Amino acid sequence: MYRHRCLRHLFALCMLLMAGSAWAGDPCPELAQRQSDPMVATRIGAFACDENLRWNRPFFDSEGRLASATVYEAENSGLADGSSPWRRVAFYWQSSGLLRSVAQRPGASDCSYASGNPSYAGPSCRGFVIDTPWSAAFISWVAQRAGIPGFTLSASHYDYVRAARSNPGSSPYGYADPRTVKLAQGDLLCYVRAGRIYGFDGLTALIDRGGAAGLPMHCDFVVGTDDGHAYTVGGNVQQAVTLRVLDINASGQAWGLPQRESGNVACSPDQVAVCSFNRQDWAVVLKLKPQDELARLGPVTPRFNAPQGQEPAQPRCCVNCVLGSGIPRCPAPGTLQPPADPETAEPIQGSD
Repeated sequence: MYRHRCLRHLFALCMLLMAGSAWAGDPCPELAQRQSDPMVATRIGAFACDENLRWNRPFFDSEGRLASATVYEAENSGLADGSSPWRRVAFYWQSSGLLRSVAQRPGASDCSYASGNPSYAGPSCRGFVIDTPWSAAFISWVAQRAGIPGFTLSASHYDYVRAARSNPGSSPYGYADPRTVKLAQGDLLCYVRAGRIYGFDGLTALIDRGGAAGLPMHCDFVVGTDDGHAYTVGGNVQQAVTLRVLDINASGQAWGLPQRESGNVACSPDQVAVCSFNRQDWAVVLKLKPQDELARLGPVTPRFNAPQGQEPAQPRCCVNCVLGSGIPRCPAPGTLQPPADPETAEPIQGSD
C-alpha cells in the first residue's frame, strides 16, 4: 500500500513538472528589456511587452478568460509608472503621427498638447480617447518604435492587412492563413470585427476585389512562443494593452483557436461554456519577413536605444483651454464624420 502511494505521488510530481515545462510563462518581463536588440522581431516584442507591463500586465488566459485587469483607458492614473492611461493612449496617437489622420473627431486636436502635459486637464482629448478605437494606433506606434521598414502606419488595421496582400513586395509582412501557419515573434494575428463572418477566404476575396476600405479589424503582435503557447499583445483590448495566451501545437500552429461562426450561441450566464474573449473571426496572420528581406525595404537598425516613456508633445492648440496656458485655441471643428462600418453604414464609435 505504501509503495502504491509513493508511485502515485511520483506520477503526480512528474505530471506537475511536465505541465510547468509546457507553460514556460509570460515572456514580457525579460523581453521588455531588449528594445535595442538588433533583430526587428525582438524589438517588436520588447516594445509591445513594455506597454503591457506599463498597464499592469492585464491578460487573457488560454481559455479566453480575462484573468487580470486593474486599469482602463478612461482613468486619470494607475499605470505602473504612475502615469495616466488616457494620456498614454493620446501619446500613441500623437507620437505615431496618426493624430492628424483623425483630426476631424471631436477632441482630437486637444490631444497633441494634453498627451505630454500632465498639468493640462484636456477633457476633450479624454473624450476622444474613450470614443475612438485606438488598437491600430497602438500597433502603428509599436511598429514605428521597433523600426519595421515599409510598415503602413494607419489608424485602420485593414490598411496594413491589405498592403500585405496587395503589395507583397513592398510590405514587411507576408499574408497567411491562421489555420495553417506557424506563429512566430513579430507576426500579427488579426480578426474581423464586422457583423458577418469572413474568415481567411472571405477576407482574401474582399481584398482581391478591392472592397470595404475601412473594414473593422483588430490585430495583436505575437511577442513570443513556447512549447505549448503563443503570447500576443494588443492595444484597446478591454480598454487596455492586454496580453493574450493561445494554445499552439508541436508545429507552432494555433491549436483549437476559438473561431466565431454564424449561428454561434451567444455568451451568457446560461451558456458559460461558449464564453471566451479568444473566440473571434480570426482571418489572417501577417508573417514578419526574415531580417535579410526586411533590410531590402529599409534600415533595420534600432531607432531607440532605451525604453521610451511619455515624451513631451509640442503644444499646438486647445479646445477647452486653461486660462494663462499660452496655448492657442483651435479653430471650430469641421463637419467630417468618423469612418463608417461597411457592414452597418454607421459611424464606428467606441472600442474594439
